[in-house]
Amino acid sequence: MITVVVADDQALLRGGVRIVLESEPGIAVVGEAADGRRALDLVRALRPAVLLLDVRMPVLDGLGVLAALAGEPGTRVVVLTTFDLDEYVYAALRAGAAGFLLKDAEPAELLQAVRVAARGDALLAPAVTRRLIATFAGAAAPSLARIADGRALGVLTEREREVVALAAHGLSNDEIAERLHVSPATARTHISRAMVKLDARDRAQLVVFAYRSGLVRPDA
Repeated sequence: MITVVVADDQALLRGGVRIVLESEPGIAVVGEAADGRRALDLVRALRPAVLLLDVRMPVLDGLGVLAALAGEPGTRVVVLTTFDLDEYVYAALRAGAAGFLLKDAEPAELLQAVRVAARGDALLAPAVTRRLIATFAGAAAPSLARIADGRALGVLTEREREVVALAAHGLSNDEIAERLHVSPATARTHISRAMVKLDARDRAQLVVFAYRSGLVRPDA
């Protein structure tokens, strides 16, 4: 069972998310929070697999929640965003968010986001990647320059470069496996090896590397 806490200050949105998630076998919403402090308390008490977290929250905003959860294992955080304040989203990625979900996402996308996050992958769907990561990988995130600076693409094998490029376009491990006609386990292995070689903390930083290094172009 994938357990989820939904944190958003809009009751209507929380209710809608709950209805969608609980219509799917294997997913249970175990708590709702209307402010960041309550969200943090629920996560620490319930240890859900996934926290769906609005960035702009009363009492304690989403960035504060992420900072408080840094280093605490167990719960993957997916940020809910409308993209009208991108700078918060950049900061959320730096703070360790597992991924981003647009608030106007289709129900199927919401369900996929929860499943992807729960199994440990980063959620970087194409609609999010092209607007968020391309900019984040540029001047908006100089603190991550070390990911690409001084690291030639040559440290990756041809297959690893191919896998990282596909991840940068928003494909999950299963989708990468299908595209390359390999097993999901093989795709995960390539992703893991690339992360080790590039000293990337997570999949999101692999995507940053892909854009900063020129492996993937923002308009591609």
